[in-house]
Amino acid sequence: MNIRIIGVFLPTLLVFHSIAYGQVSDTDNSTNVKPQYQITELSENPKVDGEILKEALWEKVPSVDNLVQIRPNYGQAVSEKTIIRVAYTKTTFYVAVVCYDSEPGKIVVSDSRRDADLNDEDSFLFIIDTYNDQQNGFLFGTNAQGMEYDAQIDNEGKGNFNTNRQQGGVIGGTNLNWDASWTVRTQLGDYGWSAEFAIPLRSLRFAAGENKTWGLNFRRNISKNTETSYWTSLPLGFDMKRLSLAGKLNGLNLKNPGNLKLIPYALTQVVNNKAVSPTDTDTNVEVGADIKYSITPSLTLDLTYNTDFAQVEVDDQQVNLDRFNLFFPEKRAFFLENAGQFSVGSPGEVDLFFSRRIGIGNDGDLVPIIGGARLSGKVGNTNVGLLSMFTDDVEEASIEKNNYSVVRANHDFQGTRSSLGGMFINRAGLGDTEDDYNRVFAMDGTWGIGNKAEVNGFVAKSVTPGIEEKDHAFKILGNYNWNGWDLRAGYTEVGGGFNPEVGFLQRTEFKKPEFLILKAHRVKNMGNLLEIRPHVSYRGYWNFDDELITGFLHIDNHWEFKSGFEIHTGINFTTERVLEDFDISDVTVPVGNYKNQELQFILITNPNNAFSLDTRTIIGGYFNGDRITNSGTARYRIGDRFNTSLTFSHSDIKLPTGDLTAFVSGLRLSYSFTPRMFVQSLIQRNNVSNITSVNARFGWLQNANTGLFVVFNVVKDDDLIDALNNQIFTVKYTHRFDILN
Repeated sequence: MNIRIIGVFLPTLLVFHSIAYGQVSDTDNSTNVKPQYQITELSENPKVDGEILKEALWEKVPSVDNLVQIRPNYGQAVSEKTIIRVAYTKTTFYVAVVCYDSEPGKIVVSDSRRDADLNDEDSFLFIIDTYNDQQNGFLFGTNAQGMEYDAQIDNEGKGNFNTNRQQGGVIGGTNLNWDASWTVRTQLGDYGWSAEFAIPLRSLRFAAGENKTWGLNFRRNISKNTETSYWTSLPLGFDMKRLSLAGKLNGLNLKNPGNLKLIPYALTQVVNNKAVSPTDTDTNVEVGADIKYSITPSLTLDLTYNTDFAQVEVDDQQVNLDRFNLFFPEKRAFFLENAGQFSVGSPGEVDLFFSRRIGIGNDGDLVPIIGGARLSGKVGNTNVGLLSMFTDDVEEASIEKNNYSVVRANHDFQGTRSSLGGMFINRAGLGDTEDDYNRVFAMDGTWGIGNKAEVNGFVAKSVTPGIEEKDHAFKILGNYNWNGWDLRAGYTEVGGGFNPEVGFLQRTEFKKPEFLILKAHRVKNMGNLLEIRPHVSYRGYWNFDDELITGFLHIDNHWEFKSGFEIHTGINFTTERVLEDFDISDVTVPVGNYKNQELQFILITNPNNAFSLDTRTIIGGYFNGDRITNSGTARYRIGDRFNTSLTFSHSDIKLPTGDLTAFVSGLRLSYSFTPRMFVQSLIQRNNVSNITSVNARFGWLQNANTGLFVVFNVVKDDDLIDALNNQIFTVKYTHRFDILN
């Protein structure tokens, strides 16, 4: 093991040697002036067809052409001419861009599915901070094929930096599942490509008034150069979600556009449990509806009845190789809209409100949602959120009817990146059981120290009948992030009686200090090497008897090349104290104090290529035994219509008490007939629970996640005694009626 450790430390020592002798470069952007743009109000609507160069109307609108690279040549002008124009009418916000390209034959279009990743192809994105609060915004983008990409950004896109590596999905401040109603059209030509966006103002949230200012930034990706450029020059380590550094869009005169939508649905579902009866089926017919009404342009009321999520993709399978809870992200559209407003705590570790508790039982049972209401938005500089949902009982799972209510308020101190808020969460059983309730009270805040640093945290208390002490939780975290430096230090504490039943706890009863020291450097005169990021991080979990339960010290360096190829070389020093025997599958881990080291190697190939791969390998000790874990994703695409990816995780574990091989795989296949018509499938296999699942979906979207959906689900295991073989076929149609349009 000592030879291995030296092998990992040697590259890190060479990195710091290079730093000491000036072989790296950094640029301080602290004095940069934010760019400004005066928007043009149009008296007529442009024809949205992507044909910018022949549209006389756009010639009258001032242009932006001064984008600056963040990679590969930091601080230099964008390598290909880019002309951007922004305008609006009383009802619609427009963005027009011409992306010139000296080699149009090399333009890469990798995926035409809605919300597919735009980082690995030629693309254009922009973000607008409609409240100018420097924290929250809406992100839109497209590629040369005219796909639709949108996301809702909260808290500048920040999440939790040290969440459990087994967690699936993205958690934190970027809500990619938010889908607005808007239009984009593109054109390809010998000049390159162009795009024209038309976003109805009723699809956004903003403060009405005269001469309003929004935050604004643009981004262009040029695939052939692995190039990224922004309108606002950003320090290393930042992207366009850093809204406190965005430019300004001035001169908006905004009125309430009116917004009342009725979104009914109808579905037919055929269910067959072949393990019980190969031929008997149950047929269900359901109807329901959502109503969305904008009380003001910044405050929206949502009502839902008989809420259904049949079209949502199933969860990724996971295998628990430890003794703590796994995190499965929320994927249901109703709960994802403005989800960041209801997020308090430490995402993925201590979530005070976790919407998956509504409609999904503790053992995974589906619980019918009768209906509910949500009021969310902004009043002045105060973010407000009210949520109340009612769920039905499930007799076979002994689940009673419940009401879930959340009250949230968070005040932004204008121009300071600081805020102060509070939250109340309540679950009330509606059955005959007395004292069937759970409540959580919390306060949270952020103190922004200029653009470079901040301190944030929360304090919470739960109320549960029968629990009278240690029902607290709190966290404080300081962060300095500027010019390539990312420095963090924090402390989290969760009492043994803290019980957020409508939240998520990765583990209970702990005291946790943590820190991160990272420095990103752009190197000079080192061939194809672009950037190095040496860093060290630590997190430790102590119990209230001052015993270290888990310790994790991570020393690493990231080596990023101009081609997009990247490797990470690291070592982890781990401590695990087991106070009670626990099982990993059928292998028992006995009581003991285990200290181990493990090597970590990550490889990421250029995602712009038709075939790309990212892998993560861990080799080292594990509970006084040995573990070799390989995980990653292989991706392959044919044109912009067919995409496939194979995700895998293979762990070979040898312990004194037995051996275990855990393998989870997931094959995704997708074909897009158009950006709004697709067929997708997810086939998964898990050898620990012996479950094979298939989720196949056909979607014909109209707008904003409405349209026709056909879904086929199969879940089957290999057990002969407790067999599982469910098949569900669903046809669902949902339509949006714009009542005030």
